[in-house]
Amino acid sequence: MQKRISVTADSIRCSSCMLNEVCLPLGMPKHEMERLDELVKERIRIPKGGVLFRLADSVEGIYGLRSGSIKMQLEDSSGHIQITGFLLPGEILGMDSLVENRHVSHAIALEDSEVCVIRLDDLDRLSAQLPILQQQFRRLMSKEINRAHQLMMTLAGLRSEQRLAAFLLNLSQRLSLLGYSPYEFILRMSREEIGNFLGLTLETVSRLFSRFAREGLLKIAQREVHLLDLAALRTLAGTECD
Repeated sequence: MQKRISVTADSIRCSSCMLNEVCLPLGMPKHEMERLDELVKERIRIPKGGVLFRLADSVEGIYGLRSGSIKMQLEDSSGHIQITGFLLPGEILGMDSLVENRHVSHAIALEDSEVCVIRLDDLDRLSAQLPILQQQFRRLMSKEINRAHQLMMTLAGLRSEQRLAAFLLNLSQRLSLLGYSPYEFILRMSREEIGNFLGLTLETVSRLFSRFAREGLLKIAQREVHLLDLAALRTLAGTECD
């Protein structure tokens, strides 16, 4: 595991964080949001390629991604890897590990990243004093379940071109919620990683990007993507009515 740097500072505050409208405090009244400042007392920086936690590691807490991006992946005894998700700032890691108190996947930084740490002891203590916090976690758990369901639908029911279109639209929507352009962005993951996530080969992903470019759906240069026709991508993905 690569070195992780712990950072402690009075400036680590949920109430003043620019991500509080998409992260754990979403929708909370200001006076209750300020109580969350008691939860986050530490941040961890993970260099590109570094590991935040591994499969079967004991759970120290859950993590809010403050900057960067992280991939979640499983690995079986034969070494086969399956990527199960790509996380962006404001999203929470480790929620799926709380039942057994052992992490059920690996979390690996796609770029230099930073997470806010919420220790379980602090979480339990504050939850007893702040009932709305339990509602927040139910919301986050529901979001995680919906994400898993969407992944199953994408992999099981869509053709290869629909899978890639749906992936790009999902990424566009999530980046838009963070205040970034929904049309132009940099893919932090490789084509091979996209293919692994979508159940496609590297060659298929590369061929589809080239096809989408020829059809005027997007422009792509290395990892820089410019979506030219969101409506056509929605039609292709079967989400034109969303």
